[in-house]
Parts: sequence; C-alpha cells; structure tokens
Amino acid sequence: MNDQQPARTAPEVLATDIVLPNQTNNYNTMFGGEVMAMMDKTAAIAALQFCRQPVVTASSERIDFRTPIHAGEIIEAVARVIYTGRTSMIVRVRIFAEHPLTGERRMCTTGYFSMVTTSKTGERVPVPPLLLEDEHAREEWIVGEEIRRAIDGRRR
Repeated sequence: MNDQQPARTAPEVLATDIVLPNQTNNYNTMFGGEVMAMMDKTAAIAALQFCRQPVVTASSERIDFRTPIHAGEIIEAVARVIYTGRTSMIVRVRIFAEHPLTGERRMCTTGYFSMVTTSKTGERVPVPPLLLEDEHAREEWIVGEEIRRAIDGRRR
C-alpha cells in the first residue's frame, strides 16, 4: 500500500443500459464482448473516481458469465475498487439484468479488472491506499490480493 497519500474509500459506480437487438447473437442474448466492454468501461470509471488520475486496463480477470442477458432487458454494471497496490487497483464488476416490465432482477456476470495509473509519458503513478471500512471490504481485499498474486505469477 502507498503510505504517502491518505487512504480513501472507494465509491460504488453504477452504469445502466438497455440491450438492443444489434448487441445480441443468434440466441437473442447479449454478446459476451459487449458485456465485457461495459464492464471494462465501468471499471475504468470506478478506478478514476477512486484515484482521480488517468488509468488504463492492464488485464481482465476471472470473468464468469452466469446467466444470459436477453434483448430488451435493462442491464446495470456495479463496480468498486476492492484492492490497491502501489500503482494498480483491482476493480470488481457485477452485471445485473432486469426485465423491464416485471422488474425481475438477477446477477448475470461477475469479473475483476486490473487497472493501472499512468502519466502522460507512460510512467506509472502511485494510487492512494484503499480505506477498508468494514468486514465485507476486508474480505474483498483478500480476493483482490489473490488476483494480484495470480497476475504477478503470470509475469515471472
């Protein structure tokens, strides 16, 4: 963690959209790549709002497509920074789908994104430490730490 800056809480970021026919496959369900693009964008916004510095996606991690998302459904991405390193963050993103007429809502996709801060010259910039306010935040930190170790293991 970075002790140079005061610790910050991570805001939860919400992004909402509706699934249009051009975003679906021959089964009338949303393309996985479309879901991942929404997740990546929401993860970037969560990282930006947390550190208030330019960020880029370093990797996507553990994306699980649990249930299909159908054309016409309302989708919501919910993202939050759950772990911080010196210049990187792990952001957890969940995608929910809602039937527009009944309001029935379900979690469809979960994933984690590694985001890094960069300067205009491409150098990494330190991020503030994450303030862990409760037990749930500490549990998510452990998940983020495991993901960080897996990323580091791939780079050896």
